[in-house]
Amino acid sequence: MFTHVKAALRAAQQWIADRPRLTDVALGAGLTSFDVVTVLDRAPQPSGWAVALWGAQTFPLLWRRTRPRTVLVVTTGLYIAFQVLSPIRGRIPGPFLLMFGVYALARYASVSASLPGTLLCLVSAIAADALTGHWQTPRLGSLEPISAVTFVFFFALAWLLGFGRRRIDADAERLRDLNQRLQAEQELNAHQAVVAERARIARDLHDVVAHHVSAIAVQARAVEDVMATGPLVAAEAVESVGLIAQTADTALVEMRRLLGLLSFRERQLTPEPSLEHLGPLIGAATSSGCRVTYVSDIRAQAVPSAGLQVSAYRIVQEALTNVVKHAGPVDVQVTVRGDDSCLTVEVENDPPPPGHRAVPGTGRGLIGMRERVAAFDGVLQAGPREEGGWRLCAVLRAKAPQPAELGA
Repeated sequence: MFTHVKAALRAAQQWIADRPRLTDVALGAGLTSFDVVTVLDRAPQPSGWAVALWGAQTFPLLWRRTRPRTVLVVTTGLYIAFQVLSPIRGRIPGPFLLMFGVYALARYASVSASLPGTLLCLVSAIAADALTGHWQTPRLGSLEPISAVTFVFFFALAWLLGFGRRRIDADAERLRDLNQRLQAEQELNAHQAVVAERARIARDLHDVVAHHVSAIAVQARAVEDVMATGPLVAAEAVESVGLIAQTADTALVEMRRLLGLLSFRERQLTPEPSLEHLGPLIGAATSSGCRVTYVSDIRAQAVPSAGLQVSAYRIVQEALTNVVKHAGPVDVQVTVRGDDSCLTVEVENDPPPPGHRAVPGTGRGLIGMRERVAAFDGVLQAGPREEGGWRLCAVLRAKAPQPAELGA
């Protein structure tokens, strides 16, 4: 039974959290109605404008989330006006209605705005009470009657509650952001692990199986030729050896078919490495919280070769991965420039935000980038910037040899 009650309470809490505007309407309208009802039975009967002025003090709470400073200013002004005019006789609660405005300001505004605003409201309310004759001498060890001690206590309590809730909301938002970045990074790492493992399997399969099967095929055909020329060799033996060669050829065909299927699936999972497919890389970094700006300046008559584009793609991929791991959600500038002589890739990022914990690296990514740049007789520069952050610049020569294995 208690489990069902907890589930119902959790569902109700989530339903209310998903409808903040409805909560504001209920709070503002509910308090206003309550205030109006509490003064209707006063003797003598208060006038309509007096009741309206009293109830209007809580009506601005409808906008407490979007305009907390304006709400506190308006409610303070209405409170001062009510104290000055004194349209309702009898004892009227003092600072309790202003507590909601102070709480809203402390929760939805920064400390630099909420603390001065609260102090200004406190001073204004105390001054209004003192100048209008509502001031009463406080009693030792008691908050009654309503005096400056009452104002200070309740204003401080409301501000502390609002500030504490703001801290909780900020921590929850930071944890949600970290969780999203962690999920995006895990997906990226898992995808790269799958890609690397499939590439390794394909290379191992080709190196081990293809070598032996090819040797079988060559040896079997050599034996077939020798036996076919020998006068004492039976025709059945020749046919058997021919079947060996045919079987080896069939195994080679099937192996190439499987490798082709593996490569086809790999192409379905990732775009063909080229400068035209940098969008998914930038999208993955953006989903991790980075703000990526991409600039391409390649002359139309100087289209990079396939080998250059593959290496440039891998360099950008590794650089963005390092930014996500070591810098976190920062501004990133990716620039690709190309002419007839070389292709230049630059990736710059701002320093990590305060409190960011970098993921430890192995340095293999930088080593791999140096290998790719060296294959094109290029230059790689990587290091911290003077203004903070990190800068990577890779220059690939267009005239250098372009091995086919660079895209593996």
